[in-house]
Amino acid sequence: MTHKNYVVRQLVHMPRPLKRVLALATDALLCTATVWLALCLRLESWVSLQPMHWWAVATAVLLSAPIFYGYGLYASIFRYAGWQAMLALVRAMGVYSLAYMTVFTVVGVSGVPRTLGVLQPLLLFIGVGVSRVLVRFFLGDLYRSIINKRKAPGVLIYGAGSAGRQLASALGHSAEHRLLGFIDDHPGLQGRQLDTVPIYAPADLPALLHKLQVTDVLLAIPSATHKRRLEIVDFLRAFPVHVRTLPGVADLANGRVSLNDIAELDIEDLLGRDPVAPDPVLMPRHVRNKVVMVTGAGGSIGQELCRQIVQEAPKTLLLVELSEYSLYQVQQSLEAALTNLRPSVVDVELVPLLASARDEQRMTEIIATWRPETIYHAAAYKHVPLVEHNMLEGLRNNVWGTWICAKVAAAHRVANFVLISTDKAVRPTNVMGASKRLSEMVLQALAAQPHQSTCFTMVRFGNVLGSSGSVVPLFRQQIAQKGPITLTHTDITRYFMTIAEASQLVIQAGAMADGGDVFVLDMGEPVRIYDLASRMVELSGLRVRNDANPHGDIEIRITGLRPGEKLYEELLIGDGVQPTSHPRIMKAHEVFLPWSQLEPRLHTLESAMAAFDMDKTRALMMELVSGYQPANGLVDWVYREEQRQRAHYPKGHNSTPSSPSSPSSLSSLPSVEAMPSTPAQWSQI
Repeated sequence: MTHKNYVVRQLVHMPRPLKRVLALATDALLCTATVWLALCLRLESWVSLQPMHWWAVATAVLLSAPIFYGYGLYASIFRYAGWQAMLALVRAMGVYSLAYMTVFTVVGVSGVPRTLGVLQPLLLFIGVGVSRVLVRFFLGDLYRSIINKRKAPGVLIYGAGSAGRQLASALGHSAEHRLLGFIDDHPGLQGRQLDTVPIYAPADLPALLHKLQVTDVLLAIPSATHKRRLEIVDFLRAFPVHVRTLPGVADLANGRVSLNDIAELDIEDLLGRDPVAPDPVLMPRHVRNKVVMVTGAGGSIGQELCRQIVQEAPKTLLLVELSEYSLYQVQQSLEAALTNLRPSVVDVELVPLLASARDEQRMTEIIATWRPETIYHAAAYKHVPLVEHNMLEGLRNNVWGTWICAKVAAAHRVANFVLISTDKAVRPTNVMGASKRLSEMVLQALAAQPHQSTCFTMVRFGNVLGSSGSVVPLFRQQIAQKGPITLTHTDITRYFMTIAEASQLVIQAGAMADGGDVFVLDMGEPVRIYDLASRMVELSGLRVRNDANPHGDIEIRITGLRPGEKLYEELLIGDGVQPTSHPRIMKAHEVFLPWSQLEPRLHTLESAMAAFDMDKTRALMMELVSGYQPANGLVDWVYREEQRQRAHYPKGHNSTPSSPSSPSSLSSLPSVEAMPSTPAQWSQI
């Protein structure tokens, strides 16, 4: 490809007079060849040109040159030649044919067959036409591809190993990228070439940016540890380049690397840590060859739990989900996964069940029919602002959904019941966190009852990367739209964990339970969200616009904390935490009310909710859940609308509104706390 490009460049950049001489010489050769071929056709044998035949050659050359020149065949740029040039060729050949036929067919020349005057112009027309078409496609298209290649993004590959070589080979056949070289940490490779492509040291990058016009850096280091990847990513942040990455080692080993595999950096590359391999004893303990049930199977956590569970070969997996579309989606995904897992995993029965965790009759039907041995309860409302604005429904779903499932499980002697909880349950400032802590208390109290045959367990962790409503996809979308990135506070921090690691740890924690355990996952260090947003902007080859850099590309706009939002999250209520056999799973000892005290209070809470007494409901929640301190007043949509209607239509007034105002119309009302400006901001928690 390189030698062909060199030839094309030499031909294209030749002086125009020299190009015309070359075209004339080519046409002269075609005249000679067509005279000879016409004679061979006429005489029906291969012949050599005799002296009298050279008169036919000379006449062809002397006639064609001025005629072709006069019709502009040597003035047009062949590589851009189109239909106009072909029409000019037809006209020129028409004049040439008449002249040539007159000389050799009408008048005649001794020793030259008269049919030559007819055959040669036809053959010459074909030869000249084909030559122009070949030049058009060979020079024109290839030249344009070279020009486009020059305009393509300049790419450096970080890593000159096996993965880097595979990627370089793919880039060499692409017009969308311009490979400029490799970067590698190995001193022995620096300064050398790999398949004629130079290898540079990382320290050379600042000079290369301007010299080579580098716009992209592709990471081809799939075997590097998370720590080393983070070091490289942090190094590249200082430069205005778009950083992307290759898939993992497994894909490379299977030879599935293509340019389509180049992807944006996973958030794990920004926040990740070296994974701890799942314990091969704990993972299958409560799953393999058993009937397993997952509620909320269509949610992001539920789906990943199901994916991890099918790899451990359960006998039957019950997929319980309220949303029809989500249930269909997870079923299709798991069936595809099982196809890929065969023959190592066979005969896993998937049972998709439409059901609400709050429907006691439906839960009883399912559990009584299949008799699951392990239940993972992931069904919950988890978006903090949404639950804050729909308080009663959030409590019913999160608390009563858990209570009903746990009660039915205990009645049918299900061996293991694992609740997926959250760090927002610790000293909650919002309804969602308080509802999850109350759900934990329900299970703790049930587990403490005498003769309890079901092992109730809770697993508490923070934000999961890649879950629905995660902040990362929102930031990525806002960066693609050139901003602004919306953030509620400059100092807000969150714990993060990959969805796969969280799901694996949930399964392993459940396998270590004795009953009533509250397991806490090691989430690593909390991440400042402002720093995360800045890093994502910089690794997209852009710069944050702020006071220090007013000419930056993307603004990070601070919108203010939303109802129920905390600046930081915690994982423990008290200090009583113990290590377990797993390095990333801890066991907490949280205070709870015994069932004899908790149950009547739950009924009182239920009565307040049924009476739509929001103030009493909140007061009871604050009594039940230790540390619950709401960050704002009541912002439930229905409650606010009723308050508005009472203010506009006092008691005894005959008029009533024809229709309740929609929540979107309430923005003009005086609010207790600042409301989120857009629904998209909800996902930042």
